[in-house]
Amino acid sequence: MSAVQVTWWGHSTAWIEDSGVRLLTDPVLRDRVAHLRRMRGPTPHLPGQPDAVLISHLHADHLDVASLRRMPDRVALVVPAGSRPFLRRRLGAPAAARAVELAPGEEYTIDSVTVRAVPAEHDGGRGPWSRHRAIAVGYTVHGRANTWFAGDTGLFGGMADLGPLDLALIPVGGWGPTLGAGHLDPAQAAEAVRLAAPRHAVPVHFGTFWPAGLMFRRAMFHEPGRRFVDRAATAAPGTRVTELRPGETLAVEPVR
Repeated sequence: MSAVQVTWWGHSTAWIEDSGVRLLTDPVLRDRVAHLRRMRGPTPHLPGQPDAVLISHLHADHLDVASLRRMPDRVALVVPAGSRPFLRRRLGAPAAARAVELAPGEEYTIDSVTVRAVPAEHDGGRGPWSRHRAIAVGYTVHGRANTWFAGDTGLFGGMADLGPLDLALIPVGGWGPTLGAGHLDPAQAAEAVRLAAPRHAVPVHFGTFWPAGLMFRRAMFHEPGRRFVDRAATAAPGTRVTELRPGETLAVEPVR
């Protein structure tokens, strides 16, 4: 069996290749989103066109309209249930028509890979300026390996039921010096990994975008990842944690 590969492009943007299927999570393919600027890592350079894009929720740093406009018409948009009205308004009727809405427990199959929506503990609205709302979800990807893309979430009941998992892409921070409800800090992320018990884990959602006025807080770009690695070594010693730099790739060998 060939390895499953994941390339982290910063924040929640990851390229996953499994069984010949190419998935792109929460793509932010530009260097500025509203007041946030990319402060670490290169502008994403994708190796080709994805077969599907997985969107975890409507927040602008996860559903970036400008990045989705770059996707060819053949690319499926897998989105949380309730997202289609927003896509129709911002991307047009053709994009909304090819969207696949999933609620937790529902699945979408692409060739030999199955994508399943799983719960996430996070606000699903677009933002305080918008009336658009949808649930927030994560996804598990089942092909040669079982991969959990957690999206943006706090701890929730049922994390121990997600497995067996070979790989978890787990959020460990945010885009500012503080975190609100519905997020995991490094210690909570380590607890999530203990519960879910993946063979491998990669920290995401930290150290990439930063408000322009706080660019001097350079240490915050690296601290969450390093703290997660240290915490997970104690909380989940059976999980191999790899802290990638943006643009780096991890290959995970299937065991089944």
